[in-house]
Amino acid sequence: MRIPVLLIALLLAWPVLAKKPSKKKDYLVTINTEFGPMRLILYDQTPKHKANFIKLTQEKFYDGLLFHRIIQNFMIQGGDPDSRNAPPDQMLGSGDAGYTIPAEFVPELYHKKGALAAARNNNPEKASSGCQFYVVQGRVWNDAELQQQTERIAQMKGRQPTDAQKQVYQTLGGSPHLDGNYTVFGEVIDGLAVVDSIARQPANPLNRPLKDLKMTVSGEWMKKKKITKQFGYVYPKNR
Repeated sequence: MRIPVLLIALLLAWPVLAKKPSKKKDYLVTINTEFGPMRLILYDQTPKHKANFIKLTQEKFYDGLLFHRIIQNFMIQGGDPDSRNAPPDQMLGSGDAGYTIPAEFVPELYHKKGALAAARNNNPEKASSGCQFYVVQGRVWNDAELQQQTERIAQMKGRQPTDAQKQVYQTLGGSPHLDGNYTVFGEVIDGLAVVDSIARQPANPLNRPLKDLKMTVSGEWMKKKKITKQFGYVYPKNR
C-alpha cells in the first residue's frame, strides 16, 4: 500500500513533537538576515504547520534560501528551495517540499503585521505549501477602507474581523483581505523593523529583489516566561 506523502511528512515530524521538553516551554524561531534577526513563535492552534516548520528548521532546510518575493506594504515571501544559488534571471516561487499541509484556519489568527503564514497555490482545498511562507508587513487601514474590506470578507467567507482585530488593523496594520484564505501559524515577536527593511528593497517587475536576500533559520526550546521577559510576548491563558 502506498503511504500518502503528507502522512510520511507528519510521521517524520513526530519525533520533533515528542522532544518538546514541557508545556512550560515553547519553540523560539530566529530568522537571520543581513538586516538583523526576526524572532517568531509558532501557534499551538495550528499543530500541523508548527510541527512541519520545526522539522524543516531543525533540518536546516531554509539556510541559504532567499526572500524571493517582496511587495512593500504587503508581505515578504521565502522558502522556495529553488532559490538556493538561483541566477538573477531565474523565476522563483514554484519550488516545493514534495507535499502540502491541510489548511488550518483559526478565526483568532489573522494577518496582522508580523503574522507568519503559509504560501500556497490555487488548489481548491487551500492546502499550504510544505515549505514556502510569508511574513506580513501590510499597512494601516482607515475606517472606510477597513469597512470595505470587512464587508467583502463577510460576503466571501461568512465572517468578519472582531473589533479587537479591526483595532489592530487600524493601528499596527496588516493585510485583512488575506484572512480565511491562507493559514496563519505564527508571528514575529521581535524584529518587525527587519520586515520593513526587507520589504523596501528594490525589486524587479516580478517582485524578486534585485539583490539576493538570504536567510538562515534556527530555533530553540525556551521557557515561556523567558520569552515573555525578553520579547514581551504574552501567551494566551489557554497556551
